[in-house]
Amino acid sequence: MPDHTVDHAVGQQPDLLTISEAAEVLRAPVATLRYWRHLGTGPRSFRRGRRVLYRREDLYAWVDARR
Repeated sequence: MPDHTVDHAVGQQPDLLTISEAAEVLRAPVATLRYWRHLGTGPRSFRRGRRVLYRREDLYAWVDARR
């Protein structure tokens, strides 16, 4: 089973993003994503061990739902 968090070929973007990478995509501070996660109002996320991860498609879907 491939691990989507490893390096990808040039031009491809990873499917799973850390909270810092998700904050970059959303152009929001990491603290804001943490707050939204606490409130349950932010984009869908999950834990893998101690890390909070976001699926890129979930970020875009969350933004689209708030247009």
